[in-house]
Amino acid sequence: MVTYKFNRESRLLTPGHFQAVFSKPVRFGSRHFTILITSKPHTLVTDKNNSIAKNRLGLAIAKKRVKLAVQRNRIKRQVRESFRLNQHNLPAIDMVVMVKSGIDQLDNKAINQELEKIWRKIIQRHK
Repeated sequence: MVTYKFNRESRLLTPGHFQAVFSKPVRFGSRHFTILITSKPHTLVTDKNNSIAKNRLGLAIAKKRVKLAVQRNRIKRQVRESFRLNQHNLPAIDMVVMVKSGIDQLDNKAINQELEKIWRKIIQRHK
């Protein structure tokens, strides 16, 4: 059964988690996003005998790139929602999403379309 949750286990939480991704990343990019990913060997044990590999998301939305907190928060919400809906298709990876300047000019639909393209690239590369 596919669950569309975005809970604590779906997030990169500690500086160590982020550092693991930044140390040896594979880059995926678009005009407004850079996504760094690293595959994870460990799996997360859920229920009793059901172990599934989980992917985790970290956000690094720089104040330098997106000045207004309102816009930064909007972008974070869009990224989290897109990840939540697509996480079951993605391989077991840790990823950090970073943005480039000019993203605050995009509307939510354009942000979503860009993310969808990147998710497809990641899925293609990891087949």
